[in-house]
Amino acid sequence: MPELARCLTLFQYVQAVTGGPVARIDQAGSYAQPSLRGEAFAVRPGSIALRIDGAGIDTAVVARDGGTDSVTLRLLDASGRTVHQGRLLSEGDRLLVGLAPTVRAGARTAVESAPPEVPAWEDGDQLAQLDAVLTDGGVARRAAFHRYRGGEHRPIEIDVVASVLDHVCSVGLPIGVAVFAPAAMQACAGRVHVTDRTVGGRVFAALAESSVEIDLAGVRACHLVRSAAAHGPTSALELDDADGQCVAVITQFGMVGADVHAAWEDLAASLSDA
Repeated sequence: MPELARCLTLFQYVQAVTGGPVARIDQAGSYAQPSLRGEAFAVRPGSIALRIDGAGIDTAVVARDGGTDSVTLRLLDASGRTVHQGRLLSEGDRLLVGLAPTVRAGARTAVESAPPEVPAWEDGDQLAQLDAVLTDGGVARRAAFHRYRGGEHRPIEIDVVASVLDHVCSVGLPIGVAVFAPAAMQACAGRVHVTDRTVGGRVFAALAESSVEIDLAGVRACHLVRSAAAHGPTSALELDDADGQCVAVITQFGMVGADVHAAWEDLAASLSDA
């Protein structure tokens, strides 16, 4: 993994963006320590939560726009696709990039540590499911999902996603959302402050310190998957695009309180099958 990707916590104020044409997440703030597949993961208020597949991140680059004087850090995969980007919003951060010769854009760690062991998703917990998506968008997992032994799983109607976001906004129920790009996942958690949708099926949600956008017209399938988490079996809505890749997950992360977890599970149980 590029050395620059390990130094994201050095920057104090960044606009971090992950996603693609179907789902996108945007948050301004500072990075929590990015986690790798197989490591522990937490979403903390006020911090940008990024999880990556270190083997899938090939290069980190610093892009400078002479016209606007903006500086953006980009993590790229082997195909040259941007999987995550962070625009430096403070002058101090922009100076840091220019003055720190130890953080060269393309440099890789001198000794690559062995990747953490990742539990099998077939009977793994919530984090094992997320890590399976990080490898290939979850395509192999979805194709073999008949082997899943972690809990309930069923297809549900795509249109319920907008209704779920509207409902949790109206009742003040906190949720967690993760958005995926190749080898990268950015997540947020908290209350949904406002939702909106366009005639074309694009849904927007202001959630905690983040903005989440989902193009429901580009979602081809939605699955409800239950897996073990901090409060016991926990439901997640997994949204797949036309290529069968999971682009977003709506769920609960970590310790949220028994009442919040129970309300989320009641809502998930009420969703009709596709």
